Amino acid sequence: MDPSHERLQGRILVTGGAGFIGSALVRALNEAGSSRIVIADLLGHDEKWKNLAPLAFEDYVEADRFLAAIESNAAAFGRFDAIFHLGACSSTTETDAAYLIRNNFEFTKSLCRWSLAQEARFVYASSAATYGDGTRGMRDDVDPSVFRPLNMYGYSKQLFDLWALREGLLPNIVGLKYFNVFGPNEYHKGSMRSLVCKAFEQIGSTGEITLFRSHRPDYRDGEQMRDFVYVKDAVAMTLHLAGHATAGGLFNIGTGQPRTWLDLARALFRAMGVPEKIEFVDMPPAIRGQYQYYTAADITRLQSTNYRSSFFTLEDAILDYVTRYLIPHARLGDEIDQG
Repeated sequence: MDPSHERLQGRILVTGGAGFIGSALVRALNEAGSSRIVIADLLGHDEKWKNLAPLAFEDYVEADRFLAAIESNAAAFGRFDAIFHLGACSSTTETDAAYLIRNNFEFTKSLCRWSLAQEARFVYASSAATYGDGTRGMRDDVDPSVFRPLNMYGYSKQLFDLWALREGLLPNIVGLKYFNVFGPNEYHKGSMRSLVCKAFEQIGSTGEITLFRSHRPDYRDGEQMRDFVYVKDAVAMTLHLAGHATAGGLFNIGTGQPRTWLDLARALFRAMGVPEKIEFVDMPPAIRGQYQYYTAADITRLQSTNYRSSFFTLEDAILDYVTRYLIPHARLGDEIDQG
């Protein structure tokens, strides 16, 4: 991020700011000298609140209260220069379609209209889940209506992309199609945590990792591929696009370098200093039809905005995650206290 960019040095709203990517974003803003931040989230009963403790921000408000307030009085929380809408139901296995529509579509529409009305920069989280099985490509420069998401979560995200396109708003906002993001501050996500986080615990208790067998003849077990992106890189890309005045539309947030689940597992064993032991298990029938065997971000549009930062390699990202966060059970910001 260019620290001199006026919008990112102004007053900022981050929805989902206690969550995984949201709290990492707030941490990066803090590092760039910004603390005039309002966080909206739903803390619930888990320990997501612990992500907030090391962060500097102006105010916190529950997201449903925030939405109700601005719908009755647009100036209820004052003016913002930039709005990062990262709050959503992110469960790819959620089947309550009405719940997903309210949280991921209707809320986003309301926030987008309100944001543009006050001329704030609006950046929102879409998802690579909108691409479906990948047979129609994973390019961010084509009509999003050609894609067929495999689950309701992906469809709820696609609905907003399509709405913004129809309304003529997409060129004036930034939609981020996050690929497989992993890293610190995801402890609260339960079954939706990355395999790195879950397998770290599994190795600690059993000494092994279980991976899904392939149920397609063109992929061997463990060689299904994902574009794994470290959360620190995902945040750097997010802030770059937010601060790039002419960037608008949909952008893939990934490395462009897909790796296998076996690559990830082996890097995790090395980072933990534990002998490699991998067991393959059948994929549950309920998710087989929704499973993506290959994802890779085409980042040509991102690069066209002069994004030139290098990415963590998968191995370096896992080593950083394991040694600085998972082993000490630390969160972003805690590393300062460790010296």
